[in-house]
Amino acid sequence: MLHDSDILVKLAARQKNYSLEQAFYTDPGALDLDLRQIFYREWLFAIPACEIPKTGNFVTHQVGAYDVIIVRGADGEVRAFHNACRHRGSVVCKAKKGSAPKLVCPYHQWTYELNGALLWARDMGADFDASEHGLRPVHCRNIKGLIYICLADEAPDISVFAAEMDRYLAPHDIENSKVAFESTIIEKGNWKLVWENNRECYHCAGNHPALCRTFPEDPNAIGNDLDGEDPALQDKHVARCEAVGAPSAFKISKAGEWRFVRTALLGTAESYTMDGKVAVSRPNSTLPFKDAGSLLQFHYPTTWNHYLSDHSIVFRVTPISPTETEVTTKWLVHKDAVEGQDYDLRRLTEVWVHTNDEDRQVVEDNQRGINTPAYRPGPYSKTHEGGVIQFTDWYADHLMRGLTGRSLIAAE
Repeated sequence: MLHDSDILVKLAARQKNYSLEQAFYTDPGALDLDLRQIFYREWLFAIPACEIPKTGNFVTHQVGAYDVIIVRGADGEVRAFHNACRHRGSVVCKAKKGSAPKLVCPYHQWTYELNGALLWARDMGADFDASEHGLRPVHCRNIKGLIYICLADEAPDISVFAAEMDRYLAPHDIENSKVAFESTIIEKGNWKLVWENNRECYHCAGNHPALCRTFPEDPNAIGNDLDGEDPALQDKHVARCEAVGAPSAFKISKAGEWRFVRTALLGTAESYTMDGKVAVSRPNSTLPFKDAGSLLQFHYPTTWNHYLSDHSIVFRVTPISPTETEVTTKWLVHKDAVEGQDYDLRRLTEVWVHTNDEDRQVVEDNQRGINTPAYRPGPYSKTHEGGVIQFTDWYADHLMRGLTGRSLIAAE
């Protein structure tokens, strides 16, 4: 198991525009550092707010060693707490999701309000101060209908990202949507391999026949080239969308942890369906035309999303072990859309159900090859894998800054 000092040496020796050394994809010490420096410090996408629409609705979410409750309070606000009773630390909510008027620890029935305050604890004595024993809060933000949490004691500033989310998602009503379907799969691959696979379409033609009916492989069109420049067709699409109040131009943060771009789908395609037509007749956007393409948004380290004219798809990435990653996908439709009337569930989901399973296979094959002693880092294609280069540069620089306070990028 590698120590931080070992990883620091490997980061300093990293070959630019090449895949990472084997240990970054396999070693428990590398995953431990990823958790400590990234997942326990940064803002993480957790759930769409519409998943818990009513007072007392809750979900629990595990991130490494942390177990978190996300709950909607009586005031309508969504809050997050550590899922550990302030009595002797037992889990308060054992279910993955549910609804309760209060949060009650099943061990000794300590009872908490939905805002985390301790309401009742039996026989604790006259000098016991309940106000000192509320559930420990986790930083929580509802950003345009998407819930982000941060496990750090002091959360980094997320105001710039939140402002851009508010701008780019203005035509997409995620708050007034509902989860039509969700899928959770465990991919037997490192979380970074899941991201690397997502950040390129070099593999698409050979692996994603359903997706390639509508999704463009052109790395320029999907913002995966190195400079974010748009070809003429993409420029025309961006101008058309922005003319009706739908921000669409390529936008990436200074540190590279988030990006937005609205890309046209192939030909006359309107949505991710086998025939290219919209999947939902009652859309959860105000876009005035169906062929608005897909607004592609990512936020490292946990989420990439697709916002179409008729529905949206949100993805969440959570590391389980050095070679296992949970990938959760949720299809969001207008809250009043009726299954069987406004959309057919199979038609809505089939393209990305297939695509997710195909991605699982290629990630697992990638991990198997990396596990062999023969593996050596290989070169990325600057034409097709600019997004992968951007991701691994962000990752390496993030670790370097966390360990030393120095930026790898600044040193180049």
